Amino acid sequence: MKRTLWQVLTLIMMIIFTHSGCGGGGGNAEVTTRPPENGGGRTFYVSPEGDDSNPGTMEQPWATPGFGSRQLQPGDTLVILGGRYTLSRYPDDIVTPPSGTPQQWITIKGEEGNRPMLVGRDNLSTAIDLSGRSYVRIENLEITSDDSVSGSSRFFREGIQILGSPASHIVLEDIYIHHVDEFGIDVQDVEDLQLLNCRIEYCGFGAIGGPAGQHGGWRNVVIRGCRLSYSGHYYQDTDGSNRPYDRPDGFGIESSEGPILIEDTIVEHNYGDGIDSKAANTTVRRCVVANNSCDGVKLWGDQSRIENTLIYGRGDGDPTATPWSPIVISTEPPNAVFEIVNVTVDDALGGNYLMHVQYDYPDLPVILRVRNTIFSGRGNNSSIFVGRASTISAEYNLFYMPQSDSVLIHGDETYTSSNISQMGTGNLYDDPLFISPAWGWEGDYHLRPGSPAIDAGTPTGAPSNDLEGNPPSSGFRG
Repeated sequence: MKRTLWQVLTLIMMIIFTHSGCGGGGGNAEVTTRPPENGGGRTFYVSPEGDDSNPGTMEQPWATPGFGSRQLQPGDTLVILGGRYTLSRYPDDIVTPPSGTPQQWITIKGEEGNRPMLVGRDNLSTAIDLSGRSYVRIENLEITSDDSVSGSSRFFREGIQILGSPASHIVLEDIYIHHVDEFGIDVQDVEDLQLLNCRIEYCGFGAIGGPAGQHGGWRNVVIRGCRLSYSGHYYQDTDGSNRPYDRPDGFGIESSEGPILIEDTIVEHNYGDGIDSKAANTTVRRCVVANNSCDGVKLWGDQSRIENTLIYGRGDGDPTATPWSPIVISTEPPNAVFEIVNVTVDDALGGNYLMHVQYDYPDLPVILRVRNTIFSGRGNNSSIFVGRASTISAEYNLFYMPQSDSVLIHGDETYTSSNISQMGTGNLYDDPLFISPAWGWEGDYHLRPGSPAIDAGTPTGAPSNDLEGNPPSSGFRG
């Protein structure tokens, strides 16, 4: 992800301190295995000018990635040379490698500096199927539908699948998936999945998602440096207006054991939610979740946390009133713990809660901790709702809802601009003075000189770096 994107889309919030470590909250996914530097196996090649009767050498490459993938053994590498590869035949054209081993991974990668395109057509189910596979690394590929044809010939369902049989120890790096009819990446059960520097956009059902797991769902997953955008803006060779799925998310998964770590990722312009995770131990860190049509970040699982994240633009410029919110916390297990730390939330649409917690389950308690966070609801009626049975600890937050009668409703207690300071230590009500707040386009959420948020937070339990990854300084001045 280029640094300039963060310079445009980021905010140095009320966090400018010298400190170390993070507070409690969601468990972070940690990579348990890494591909060895050298698996000790053979290297084979595929080329658009090859032939599957060849031995697969650089001089005599194979012709089709699907065929080449099935010739591999643990430790082997398949290099797909630059060019365009049409996938239409089931199952022959689908990339389905065998499993590797902890010491000998299977690697399939595009030619360095000349990334190949896998283009699907004729309603093929997927380009790559890793169901039941382990110790596989896929990198530097572009996956899309075949734009040389139109209508039903261009139908192509998904980029990468893990369905039915669980997979484990999978690395997907530098993958660009776009203009597919269903999910970019469709995963049911996986243990130790890394999605690194991937760009997934214009997928009819969502960038990343999957059905309910049968073996724990998503476990120990890291999504880092990715861009998940424009879900629902394409479907079966059209602009997506005819898609059967109403709310395609940037990231949306069913109940899972977790942990899930989503960090340094941009999630924007999706027709559904930005991030919707039913997994326990979900951490959203240093992300920009911007201009999504529905909920911004929705968390369901115990020990989940949003940290150093900017959330804005609900409705993506559409003035239609909706029941969605920038932050939603909703869970059935009692006494689940959620944390929101060093986060900025801005909403211009109004007409609904800026954040709601246990709205559907007001008598089921959760424990909510909110610290060093800016809540800006510039639209009308943009207060915060917390279910009456829940416990909220709120410290050093800045609230600003100029068109709302109330700021926060917690059971029978209503806080307004005049008494929100009584809710906890360091809470303020004032205009945060963003440089350029936005709705439907990119904004600049740095703070202007004189912002009441500058140097107004606490280092206790806060992250050691800001959203842009820089160590905190003594202050930020715009």
